[in-house]
Amino acid sequence: MKRKKWIIAITLIVIAAILYIVFGSKSTDKTAPQFTKVETGKFEIVVNVTGELVAQNSEDIMAPSELRGRSFRVAEIKIQDLVPEGTVVDSGDYVATLDRSALSNQLKNTEDELEKSQQAYLKTQLDTTLQLRDLRNNLINLKFDMEEKKIVLEQSKYEPPATQRQAQINLEKAERAYKQALHNYTLKKEQAEASMREVEINLERKRREKEDMLNVISKFTILAPKQGMVIYYREWGGQKRKVGSTISPWDLTVATLPDLSVMNSKTYVNEIDISKVEVGQKVRISVDAFPEKKFTGEVIEVANIGEQLPNTDAKVFEVVIRVNEYDPILRPSMTTGNQIITSTFDSVMYIPLEALHANDSLSFVYTKKGKRKIVVPGPMNENHIIIEKGLNPGEEIYLSTPDDPEKFEFEGFELIPEIKRKKEEKLKQEEKLRKMQEMQMKMRKKGGATMRINGGNIKITFGSTDSKTGKEKGEKKKSGNKTESVKSDSKQQ
Repeated sequence: MKRKKWIIAITLIVIAAILYIVFGSKSTDKTAPQFTKVETGKFEIVVNVTGELVAQNSEDIMAPSELRGRSFRVAEIKIQDLVPEGTVVDSGDYVATLDRSALSNQLKNTEDELEKSQQAYLKTQLDTTLQLRDLRNNLINLKFDMEEKKIVLEQSKYEPPATQRQAQINLEKAERAYKQALHNYTLKKEQAEASMREVEINLERKRREKEDMLNVISKFTILAPKQGMVIYYREWGGQKRKVGSTISPWDLTVATLPDLSVMNSKTYVNEIDISKVEVGQKVRISVDAFPEKKFTGEVIEVANIGEQLPNTDAKVFEVVIRVNEYDPILRPSMTTGNQIITSTFDSVMYIPLEALHANDSLSFVYTKKGKRKIVVPGPMNENHIIIEKGLNPGEEIYLSTPDDPEKFEFEGFELIPEIKRKKEEKLKQEEKLRKMQEMQMKMRKKGGATMRINGGNIKITFGSTDSKTGKEKGEKKKSGNKTESVKSDSKQQ
């Protein structure tokens, strides 16, 4: 009997434990709601992008410039050897070797042609020597014949007149033949000299071609023009030029020697954020290789035309950021994290993005006092958003949607007209921006002007862009209904 009671008691205890685990744990597993306070202070809107360090100034290590000459019919030359990237070299140190095979074949052909020219020169020289010698012998014989005719004429003075006349005619014929032969000899001599000059010029040209080719081949061992660190040259497609790469007469750069005293970070901003980025904005820079190091920078160049990077579908715009500080640890091609500060607000209220909720066209927050407060939101960054109206500094709000949100009563309906007004202003601004972009496309098609829109400012550029400096010529900046001339490097349009 006691044993039966013990079994029943144990069974009841086990059932109670199971019920506690199943139902009791559920009630205790409910996480307590998380709250946050409305903060006030400085608020920054930043665009975070990844960049790559490049030197602002650099000197190219070039292949021989003679390869651009007409005598060298070479389309591509392969880089046979190249020092490792990052090698520090002094002026005159070895950098690279180019493949000589393409010019070696041409050199062999040039040597064969030179030998043919030498043989042609010798043959022409022998031919003209023999020909002129025969002409000189003929002149001597004609001169002797003329002297004989003179003697015959002198001896015929005792002969009849007819005999004297015949002797006179023979002498005149001999003189005429001599003069004609002398004239022919002069012409033949000039002709021979012209032939000799022609073959001599051809021979000298072949000699020069051989000398030039040997000179160029001797320069296929590339040396550093000055002291610096060798950085591989990045081609148009983004690939680095290394061993096995080819160079052409139109692009003879083998590698570069950057000036490490002034570094830039080249980055690409997507088309959504590019309208926020302007020249002159401050940047916070970090280097992935040295996360403890922090640098500052400034936007110095923003591309007007977007591009599509390889293996991506998104359109991006190139942005160049100058690093203000110098540090010997900075090297080209290092990856940087760039925080471009596009806007800064002083003494504003802001809350985390997850604390803001939306219903139709209204934005609201859940307060700790059980209210759903309608708010007027402002600009936002990656984590927070400005609240222009509707909350008080230090007020506690829910970080996420609370349990039973329908129990929270709405508050702040008086802000609805202002919210509608801001929405209408935003739509007008977007429509204005759309029209400006359409006008910009028309201007580009006509080629007469370009336009850039930054914030509320519209910059119209007449003329072209300077290819060396990248700066626009003849800019005019328009804000509202007022037009202000900014600069004009060309004649007034």
